[in-house]
Amino acid sequence: MKLTKSILAAAVIAGSLGGAAVAQDKVTIGVSVPAATHGWTGGVNYFAQQAIDRLSTTYPNVDFVFASAPDSPKQIADIEDMVATRNIDALVILPGDPDAMTSAIKQVKDGGKFVTVVDRQLSINGVENLYVAGDNPGLGANAAAYFKEVLPEGGNIVILRGLPIPIDQQRFDGFMGGIEGTKLNVLAHEFANWNRDDGFKVMQDFLTRFPDIKGVWTQDDDISLGAIEAIRQAGRENDMFVVGGAGMQQILQRVAAGDKLTPVDVSYSPAMIATAIELTTAHLVSNVQVSGRYILDSTLITKDNAARFLDADSPF
Repeated sequence: MKLTKSILAAAVIAGSLGGAAVAQDKVTIGVSVPAATHGWTGGVNYFAQQAIDRLSTTYPNVDFVFASAPDSPKQIADIEDMVATRNIDALVILPGDPDAMTSAIKQVKDGGKFVTVVDRQLSINGVENLYVAGDNPGLGANAAAYFKEVLPEGGNIVILRGLPIPIDQQRFDGFMGGIEGTKLNVLAHEFANWNRDDGFKVMQDFLTRFPDIKGVWTQDDDISLGAIEAIRQAGRENDMFVVGGAGMQQILQRVAAGDKLTPVDVSYSPAMIATAIELTTAHLVSNVQVSGRYILDSTLITKDNAARFLDADSPF
């Protein structure tokens, strides 16, 4: 993992607390995440609740206010309520739509609250005190490296993208930069909105339009499941392979079993929300000045190392 020095110091000092709460006044942390509209956000909700339950026991002087919202207006209303009625000291937020939410999050920061943004970058730089995310450029670059390895002579590939927001562009740019100078030919790329149904529809369209596809990069495991079903229904399982991302257990089980259609995956765990909550809590209870960027490495998951990423308790 890539850590700034300040964050590393916070993690070390928090660890040195030995699980005992620091005696101080009560503090309140708001946690705001999108509703579980697909597998990855379902994982975010699960790991957030896990972290809150664990930290509430460890630090009885810390209160948590948790809210899950289906859209940006509700998420904005949630954080406004956290400030107005619960007087939160800090906000940990994974913004569903970072562009729509930047102004509201900036108001929280301008009000003197400590702000941790998770996963999706805001439209204005420097609003948050702490940014916690996966390595989005690395996710794309690691997928590209695999495509180059298994298709050294080139071939036609298609790309199913997520949503038109910065982290999707980072992944896409990382992938395209990784295959630059190769004979890999991107036939088309379209948004599938990190959604299984949309992945199915987009992949159906690609299969109809293109008789020769060697590889599919979905950058997301929910999209992968839809694409895989479209490929299966078309009877073209032996023509191509699919590389997704995030480490969904359903996909990892296929990777571990040596499935030829899904030979690898790339990590981007929703457990990053727990990391964000833990670091924010460490800052408040230990008075360590935490700031900067905490980026979790992106890892290529293969049959050989899939066991490290399997978690029977995870909903994602």
